[in-house]
Amino acid sequence: MAASSSDSRCVYRQIHIDVARNATDDFNPFHDGDKWTRIRGNPFGGPIVLGFQLECLAEALVTRMRIAEGDAGSTSQLRFRNYQFTFAGALRVDEPFTTVVKPTLRGTDASGQPQVSNRIAMRKGSGLVLLGHVRDSLTPQALPGESLPLPADVRLEQLEDRCVLADNGWFHKRKFMSNSNAKNLLSGSLVRQADYFDELEDRINFPDMFPAALISCALLEKADADGHDFYRDPMVYTAHHISVDQRLARALRSADALHILVSPAEQVETAGRGLAGSGMAQLRYRCMGLVAGPRILFRGELFLAPLMALSEAMVSGPAAP
Repeated sequence: MAASSSDSRCVYRQIHIDVARNATDDFNPFHDGDKWTRIRGNPFGGPIVLGFQLECLAEALVTRMRIAEGDAGSTSQLRFRNYQFTFAGALRVDEPFTTVVKPTLRGTDASGQPQVSNRIAMRKGSGLVLLGHVRDSLTPQALPGESLPLPADVRLEQLEDRCVLADNGWFHKRKFMSNSNAKNLLSGSLVRQADYFDELEDRINFPDMFPAALISCALLEKADADGHDFYRDPMVYTAHHISVDQRLARALRSADALHILVSPAEQVETAGRGLAGSGMAQLRYRCMGLVAGPRILFRGELFLAPLMALSEAMVSGPAAP
């Protein structure tokens, strides 16, 4: 792995961004080596790193920290791994950054259930880029009460790609697991792919953030179908909260179908820390990733805000789309 769990300095080159966005079919012009110049009001001065690319690195560093502490990563007890990240700044191509993962804490959550957690922070010279926690729990912490948004009389395999469910307006995007794409996301995220995939050792282990990163593709295709102008009305991520079922994630294999469902946008106001300060209006999307069954591989909340609405916060750097 190219980055460690201490505060070693590393950088993403444009090739890393290209590999990661191609692996996940992310066509956001913020990451394109040419198209970033066409974005109205773009303050970055160049392409920036994908949000899920940073989160893939964060996942790997937490896993490595726990292995070093003697935790083999058993999923027998705490089935769900919860990723809660706030974006505090954008990371540009060739911009050095540091990552710090705090030692693992083992205890209980607010309801008294067991929990294992790590705090993580990524910083560049001008300040924070990403801040958050990775927590293992008995039950999902993202959208815990959300029911499956799939009509009882509809089967997953019957859903057309890029269709809208008539009953609730959720957007459906069909993707497929691919060893090569997952390897490319890992390599593009500065993660050693052999930690997850090795044919000679019969190792096949899709990282949590590979299927989750395909949410961006679904969101982009949904926005494109809705006629959104990515150059005149750019949007940036402000926060992600994603829960992944570890038993299902470890059982994923190449060519497995993944059905991503994205809710209609909801207008909300932020109340937390990070780039989107208290009271800032933004869009909330509820997302689910389904595999055969149907079973819920992941569920999550993603928050985005218009770049123009964040203009006053750009002094400390905007969120990574």
